[in-house]
Amino acid sequence: MEGYSSVTIHVIQFGLKMQRIKKPTTHRGKKFVVNRLPKLIENSKQTVFLQGRKGSETLNNCLKDLYHLKKPDTVKLGEKHDFVPFENPSELERLSRKYDGSLVFFGSHTKKRPNNIVMSRMYDHQILDMVELGVKEYKGIAEFDTEKITTGLKPCLVFSGPLFEQSPDFKRIQNILVDFFQRETVNNVRLQGLEHVLMFTANDDTIYMRSYRISLKKSGCKIPRIELEEIGPSVDFSVRRTRFASDDLFKEACKQPSELKEKKVKNVTRDVFGSKLGRMHVGRQNIQKLQTRKMKGLRKPMGERRRMRAKKEGNKQKQKK
Repeated sequence: MEGYSSVTIHVIQFGLKMQRIKKPTTHRGKKFVVNRLPKLIENSKQTVFLQGRKGSETLNNCLKDLYHLKKPDTVKLGEKHDFVPFENPSELERLSRKYDGSLVFFGSHTKKRPNNIVMSRMYDHQILDMVELGVKEYKGIAEFDTEKITTGLKPCLVFSGPLFEQSPDFKRIQNILVDFFQRETVNNVRLQGLEHVLMFTANDDTIYMRSYRISLKKSGCKIPRIELEEIGPSVDFSVRRTRFASDDLFKEACKQPSELKEKKVKNVTRDVFGSKLGRMHVGRQNIQKLQTRKMKGLRKPMGERRRMRAKKEGNKQKQKK
């Protein structure tokens, strides 16, 4: 890149080896460096797709469909890479640092592990989680003769099955899938903007992935009738090897800066629907002096009113004396 060089200059002085990085001099190079710096609100997570030494037609088409669902926040490398992620994760970390990728998908095909996909998640360009999935059954997007969705749509994610709530490993896999498919954070959702649904069902050691297109039909009332049409890809993943971060490291990776945390307001809470609830403290009131609505049916008899009036005048006279 013009104006920016990552070449490290080695200076030998007094027997010590010093490293010095050449700083960018052009506006384009400075903008590139600033974009890589940490931010309060991070950019959309980039995903790097790469292939191993050998592949298969099923594996290549599956990676191609996943790449299509993730576009445009993705980078696809064409050359083949001869290494094993679980044995040599440093190569994944190098590629993650080079292409600024938070997620790395590595596809390989061997006799021992056919149609193998390794999902890797990074924290500070270091391996955080790794999951190895095998493609058991696959039906690509091209095999569905239906209308396709627009590229770059934010999908609605649905997770079904008790394993996503009970198994710690499947909870972490669910978290990785959410990181992969979620895009920019939105505050409001328009009903017509929901066009794509991705459903993941967990059963035993298999995750079933299905993709649907949402169609809004007339229903005779304000709420439209919703129909789902499968558009692909349809993939059955088998969970193989896993390597997850420790609870302390995962907690550190999920830590948010104090500037983004919502400041607590006294006596103000929010319910599960996001509605603001406030609590007010009022001093003790004298119920006897509360002015209520005057109604004829609640009027006291004439004799009782005269006695009360005479009693009140007598009290005034005693106070004067």
